[in-house]
Amino acid sequence: MPQVKFFVNGKQRTVSADPNTPLLWVLRESLGLTGTKYGCGQGLCGACTVHVNGEATRSCVTTLDLAEGKRVVTIEGLASNVQNPLLRAWIAEEVSQCGYCQPGQILSAAALLARKPNPSDSEIDEAMAANLCRCGTYPRIRRAIHRTTQEGGRR
Repeated sequence: MPQVKFFVNGKQRTVSADPNTPLLWVLRESLGLTGTKYGCGQGLCGACTVHVNGEATRSCVTTLDLAEGKRVVTIEGLASNVQNPLLRAWIAEEVSQCGYCQPGQILSAAALLARKPNPSDSEIDEAMAANLCRCGTYPRIRRAIHRTTQEGGRR
């Protein structure tokens, strides 16, 4: 099995796996980072969203070889900073209901805020449209993103 080296949540990792293995399964099964969720397996729902070199990326359709040498951030990496303004806003706005989609939602919101520190409602809606929430917490997600910008935080 070939070895693939990449950074996960700031630490260099080496994984022996088929380079065509979806990054999602490497994160969950090989590295034990189970915060990244499996949803549709086709990159359509956003539950598996992680950051690859700062970009929101669907890990279920991103193969391990595409992560080689890159920096991957999962919800565990983002949540390691308990003072993260986005996470604090998410809690304050009581966004989570069932919580299944929330890791992907939060990572998509963080990528948006990194690109656009003060997004409008339409920019938030456009950036978050590819992340599905069966509980319908979209208004709370938007409020949490706005709260983050009002409190001067980005990610």
